[in-house]
Amino acid sequence: MHFLDQAKIYACSGSGGPGAVSFRREKFIEYGGPDGGNGGKGGDIIFESVAGLNTLIDFRYTQHFRAPRGKGGSGSNRTGAGGDDLVIKVPVGTQVLSEDKQDVLLDFTKPGERVVFLRGGDGGRGNASYKTSTNRTPRQHGTGWPEQEAWLWLRLKLLADAGLVGLPNAGKSTFINQVTNAQAKVGEYAFTTTRPQLGVVRHHQREFVVADIPGLIKGAAEGAGIGDRFLGHIERCQVLLHLVDANDKYVAESYRIVRDELENYGAGLTDKKVVVALNKIDTLDDELIAALSGELEEASGAEVIPISGAAGTGVDWVLDKLLDAIGDHAKVSADDQGEDAIEWSPI
Repeated sequence: MHFLDQAKIYACSGSGGPGAVSFRREKFIEYGGPDGGNGGKGGDIIFESVAGLNTLIDFRYTQHFRAPRGKGGSGSNRTGAGGDDLVIKVPVGTQVLSEDKQDVLLDFTKPGERVVFLRGGDGGRGNASYKTSTNRTPRQHGTGWPEQEAWLWLRLKLLADAGLVGLPNAGKSTFINQVTNAQAKVGEYAFTTTRPQLGVVRHHQREFVVADIPGLIKGAAEGAGIGDRFLGHIERCQVLLHLVDANDKYVAESYRIVRDELENYGAGLTDKKVVVALNKIDTLDDELIAALSGELEEASGAEVIPISGAAGTGVDWVLDKLLDAIGDHAKVSADDQGEDAIEWSPI
């Protein structure tokens, strides 16, 4: 399944049906009179968040959404049929933005949320409704109220409890593979991860969702590397796990580069709880691990956990810290089950 986190769509509600101009023509009724019915209401455009979706790929192939218009009224005071509402189903975590991306119009954070976004036009009045004591045979009628339309952007922000950040090759993919069934791609080159990856961690009979995003480099906020586009997927996280490669020449500088990019991005990412881990310690001796941990603690002002994502050393310690930070948001663990791999595809 391809992963797509942005899509532009066109939505249009249905216009109202026209009212009817009709007069009674019945035998043995001395005076007829107007009996044109009203037009039907146009269909609404409704957004609904549903569980089980984690990509906007469907909106690559279907980009125009039009609700049907209302039917016209008819004689014998019959009102036209209303147009069916059009329900657009989106993944939980989807935001609906204006065409210029400046305004967030809707934000779906829970399954089952349902919002009428564009209301269908009301039906026009039939000539029967225009009858008065002085206007016994009206011939005017309403044409129906027009539809509403809009170009919109859909932006998906994955709902995860913990987010992994760090420079490229910090070992984020190896870590998420160690603690989940995500099966993220691992390679000995920068930017192995080119798309967000989700995995479910089960630890101490509790479970929580971890999001791995492509690594950040200096200048990511200005578009360097893959840029900071995917940082939106960790905006909703309760805690960030910052991995620093123990093989970096200056681990403190590596830490500060990522923190500076998070600060430049904004959205409160630097205000989140953070767990700092020195990764790949299986390649170092104890004395060097202690020295690098002290240097990193001084730069971050936080406790540093030495780990090896490949060997599993210190992983349980990190998961304990993450679980404490997530708190009640961690669910009771369910039976283990496989997860579908999601392949990211650019818009």
